[in-house]
Amino acid sequence: MGLEEDILVVKRDILFKDGEWQGLKTDNLDNFYLHIQKNLEVINRGKAEQDERYKQIIPYILFKHENRFFLYEYIKGATEVRLHHNYILGIAGHLNPIANGDDAIEVGMMREWEEEVDFEGNIKNKKLVGILNDNRRDVERVHLGLIYVFEGDNSKIEIKEVEKMKGRMMTIEEMEPLIGDEELLGWAPLLFPYLDRF
Repeated sequence: MGLEEDILVVKRDILFKDGEWQGLKTDNLDNFYLHIQKNLEVINRGKAEQDERYKQIIPYILFKHENRFFLYEYIKGATEVRLHHNYILGIAGHLNPIANGDDAIEVGMMREWEEEVDFEGNIKNKKLVGILNDNRRDVERVHLGLIYVFEGDNSKIEIKEVEKMKGRMMTIEEMEPLIGDEELLGWAPLLFPYLDRF
């Protein structure tokens, strides 16, 4: 799918009716999740990428096993040049409308997980840990991240699209030289300071 697909968004003024923040929100998550669910609407992705009146809702899964997290990066084969050599902590993707009454966020998150990675194990725990808003550059300004932690019973996880991405399990200490600077772009540096709490 590409810019022609329909995706789920929330109007910015509705989403931030009590004020907009920069960075990771970790309080009142259940209520804010319900607020998002109640106000989802469908628009064309091409329009959403250019219209800052909307926030595209992006489930963003941090995979963890013991003291290591999954970190990957886009390489030159990726079609979205703006993402080349961004270090990514989360398996993420847009939400598409669904026909039945299921939770579109949950369905979209699990679809993305199954499409993006091969994991040879079981998820022991799955939890929403934060909501990320980042207005530092255009690519993030039109997205809102729902940050989840999936804790696995082993570390046997691999990226499926090896021509576009490469990844591995790393400790927080091993990641720090790559993404520990909050001045770096992308969501990983904003999430990095919280990893030891997850």
